Amino acid sequence: MSAKPFSSVWTRERKGPRDQGLSRDQIVRAAMELLDADGLDALSMRKLGAHLGAGATSLYWHVANKDELLELVMDEVYAKVVIPEDADWYNAATAFAYGMRGAVSQHPWSVTLIGVLPSLGPNALTAAERLMGAFSSAGFDGVDVDYAVAAVVSYTLGATVPEVSYLNAVAQAGTDVVGMQALMGPIIEEIGAGYPSLMARYDASAITMTDPLTARRFAFDFGLAALLDGLAARIPGNRTKDRRITREAEVHGDT
Repeated sequence: MSAKPFSSVWTRERKGPRDQGLSRDQIVRAAMELLDADGLDALSMRKLGAHLGAGATSLYWHVANKDELLELVMDEVYAKVVIPEDADWYNAATAFAYGMRGAVSQHPWSVTLIGVLPSLGPNALTAAERLMGAFSSAGFDGVDVDYAVAAVVSYTLGATVPEVSYLNAVAQAGTDVVGMQALMGPIIEEIGAGYPSLMARYDASAITMTDPLTARRFAFDFGLAALLDGLAARIPGNRTKDRRITREAEVHGDT
């Protein structure tokens, strides 16, 4: 089977409005309005045209298909990930992590597009370049730059995507996080009866943190701080921990 040819909206020349028609920015804004209101499954070129009061010709003048439209709206999500141009590695990584978490949380439909559509738009590439540049300036070298960036991106999305997916499921169930917690509590107690250590931790967490969303924010803060502390230990000139890990690997025959 031959591979499907890859195409991207970013490889095509941007066109202006056709015959006093809609601009690309108008189309993207309207698409995001529909997505934020009704989710990804509700978006179609027909519905978008009706929302804008325009025919299909005005839409297809700017995008060849729905996938190209989604590339554009996803880059608008990345527009919320603002990394200052002169930020050091720690502040750049922090800005990316909180910016990406906030953007995905604000636009929960984007969860199912991350990793599916290529991030080739100017906002996504600007964020990537600034994050990579900050790590390079800190002293990370060669492939270590890629690994450091990947660690920050992977942690951010790994912690955020399941949370947003859960919130999507809660919304679809017609309740909120507190209501879902109340519904799940008795089930967890019943099923977890044979796991006393887990249940003791669950009960303690329920007592000390009554707001589930706040607990998730604290958990994100803790994980990000731990990750950045680990990256700081790997900056050239501060590699004692790295050398110890290497020696331990040699002792155990892992290298």
